[in-house]
Amino acid sequence: MSPQRLSAFTLGQGALGTVLLHGFLGSGKNLRTLANKWLERQPNQTLLLPDLLGHGDSPPLPADATLDDVARAVLATASLLPHPLRLVGHSLGGRVALACARVAPERVADVVLLDIGPGPIDTRTSESRQVLHIMMQAPDEADDRQVFRSFFLGKGLSAPLTEWILMNLRLDQGLYRWRIDRRALDALHETFTQDDLWPVVESGEVPVHCALGERSRYVSAAEAQRLRAAGCDVHVLPGAGHYVHVDALGPLVDWLAQLP
Repeated sequence: MSPQRLSAFTLGQGALGTVLLHGFLGSGKNLRTLANKWLERQPNQTLLLPDLLGHGDSPPLPADATLDDVARAVLATASLLPHPLRLVGHSLGGRVALACARVAPERVADVVLLDIGPGPIDTRTSESRQVLHIMMQAPDEADDRQVFRSFFLGKGLSAPLTEWILMNLRLDQGLYRWRIDRRALDALHETFTQDDLWPVVESGEVPVHCALGERSRYVSAAEAQRLRAAGCDVHVLPGAGHYVHVDALGPLVDWLAQLP
């Protein structure tokens, strides 16, 4: 079965093909501000911002989907971009980028990880795991978005995080329902957090760069040191948490613009 095509939009018409991959439970538009700022600095790019499988307006996840399945859909969608590709991924998106380099290294110029590492993730420290656990308890549908808003606020989630989660709702015949399959995403989360992508990094076949949030817990000091030992450029963004493209947008664009 050929890979599915994703919902995506492009920015710019430059000769360098770059794909920006969002994190778990997000969508391509989460990285639009980053894409626009980067394009202002480096207009010689064509930027593709897809919704990953099972996210946003892209097709649902197939049964027993793997990280490589998600990666193949990205590569199929990016087939018309100038090659080889620079793949830039935040969180889940970074691991999808590494999976792209695993399944088709000849199509990847380099990988840029935004606050994520290649090793298995301890789900006890995963913010997305905690959010998904709460989402699994949420109503299936309601006639008012406020029902969902009150539910998540009542679970202790912040107002900005709640509004971000509510972007995954759609109005259907007078009722607000989830546009995503929460159970399929729950299974994918287990798969992508446990996949060991160190062989991709340590083979040296595809260059890897990594920007880390100083306050984030997603990549340990030991893992950052192992990345450096493998020849990766590791840059720490002062004061930033996991969402480096939000917390340190300017410094992140400065760093991206100087990459070879």
